[in-house]
Amino acid sequence: MKKSVFSMCGMCAVRCPIRVEVEDEVVKWIEGNPHDPGMAGRLCAKGSAGIAMEYDYERPSHPMIREGERGEGKWRKATWDEALDFIGDKLKGIIEKYGGKAIALSDRGGPFRDIHRSFLRAIGSPNYFNHDCTCAKNVQHASISLFGSGRKTFNYDCKQCKHLVLYGRNVFESLKVKGANAVMELLDAGGKITYIDVRASGTAMKATRFWRIRPGTDYALNLGIIHTVIRDKLYDKEFVERWVEGFNELESFVSEYTPDWASAETGIPAEEIVEFAHEISEDKPSVIFHPGWMTARYMDSFYSSRSAYILNALMGSFETPGGLFFQKGPGDVGIKGLNTLMDTIPKPEDKRVDGCGWKYKHFESGPGLLHLLYPAILSEDPYPVKAYIVFRHDPLLSLPDPEEQKRVFDKLDLLVAVDGKYSETGWYADVLLPSATYLEKSSILATGKGLKPQFKIRKKAIEPRNEARPDWWIFKSLAERLGVGKYFKFDDVEDFWEWQLDGTGVKVKDFEEKGFVPLVEAPVWWDRMNDLKFKTPSKKIEFVSSLLEENGITSFKPYESPKKPKKGFFRLAFGRSPVHTHGQTQN
Repeated sequence: MKKSVFSMCGMCAVRCPIRVEVEDEVVKWIEGNPHDPGMAGRLCAKGSAGIAMEYDYERPSHPMIREGERGEGKWRKATWDEALDFIGDKLKGIIEKYGGKAIALSDRGGPFRDIHRSFLRAIGSPNYFNHDCTCAKNVQHASISLFGSGRKTFNYDCKQCKHLVLYGRNVFESLKVKGANAVMELLDAGGKITYIDVRASGTAMKATRFWRIRPGTDYALNLGIIHTVIRDKLYDKEFVERWVEGFNELESFVSEYTPDWASAETGIPAEEIVEFAHEISEDKPSVIFHPGWMTARYMDSFYSSRSAYILNALMGSFETPGGLFFQKGPGDVGIKGLNTLMDTIPKPEDKRVDGCGWKYKHFESGPGLLHLLYPAILSEDPYPVKAYIVFRHDPLLSLPDPEEQKRVFDKLDLLVAVDGKYSETGWYADVLLPSATYLEKSSILATGKGLKPQFKIRKKAIEPRNEARPDWWIFKSLAERLGVGKYFKFDDVEDFWEWQLDGTGVKVKDFEEKGFVPLVEAPVWWDRMNDLKFKTPSKKIEFVSSLLEENGITSFKPYESPKKPKKGFFRLAFGRSPVHTHGQTQN
């Protein structure tokens, strides 16, 4: 029997829309969803490897409970009831002694996290984390400091862009399929790419201009460009006067950072910096300075991303074709949004253990900062954390110093890993629960924001292999064992879909035709001179950030040259592989 299923990829965090062909319960083919114009039926190498991942014979096949020492590799096979009862009993004891706040959970974020976050909230814990402290947190906080909201507030109209500037953003190898397609269309239409990196990547080879910059000097380059843009009056004066707070302070700050100075730091000739500033100004506002995915992890990476965003503001590149646009959601087009479990559960009274949102008010409190969990576990300040649940996340592989992490984990009473593979963290856990792959599970419905917002669906293509189970079932089952099952009233994911859609005017059957439901027919653009919705106290773009300044952090950090390696030593440079997703595709 053959069937075709619309779903969402799970081989990286982008989660592209896909179509899966199945024959006799075996996945035979995966391609990009042909109904999505941005996908054009295409899929990257990682997405195409989903079949190999699905039929990997070394996947965890059943729940396992540790018998030997942590990390020793001695396990016993358990039934699901046995494993869930074991976890439930441990968590009950911890909650009775320390409260729900003593339980932390981390995942990879994304559109399906409502289940995981709701489980934590139901047991009274504020301590949800995601992987973002090793990903885009610099960019996130840079965006918050300027616009009052995070990096996902905006997306990029690369297709209509006339000049795209990328700082190590290797769009043709570490890619979003839609993004790569759009950038190719940009080039086909005569648009330009300026690519800045220490590595000669695939994107560098396709760029109009490739600046092989000295490592750690991106911020210096941006300061030199900003100096030139302001000195030569190349900015969008009307947009800046309407939407920017702190322009005069910026002008004063960059006055000493001349192109000649920037050249000495970056290795890029001063005349090229000046030429570039004039060239990109001619194309404004249809230009994009991409703030980076995670930048370089230098001490000033936050300011590198912040200065890239500032350049977008100087160019007036917001809410204009070929620039940055606000991502519209259902509410922006008059449609009720999906119902969420989080909204039905009382918010925990306890403060986050990592200090985000109260001790560190300039850091967003939602997903916190995972690396700040570790010292809190060791010190038990502000309170003890005794259990840590890790869902499809591998901090032992993705965070520095795994041996020190293990020392921290050894202070826990319980470490649980829920994963579809044997991760480093899973191997060190007390319990390993096999999670169904994206091809084996239906997930909760998701919202896709953009110029044309939509609701999206991930439907399972095949039944779970061995004893793998979907995450919604795992967390619902744990919630029932902990006495908070009343918040998870659905018996299957289809029931949950119906509840999510209640009041939206959309039905589950509406997803059958394309795998998504558009909420509008035409792209939605706001009036860029009157209707932009910045969430800062001033309702404008704050070059001088009230959030930063109130917390003792300067909006404009004086530049410091990166440390040079000692003789005989080298800088560690890294980049992305087009066939791997961090540690996710490693066994």
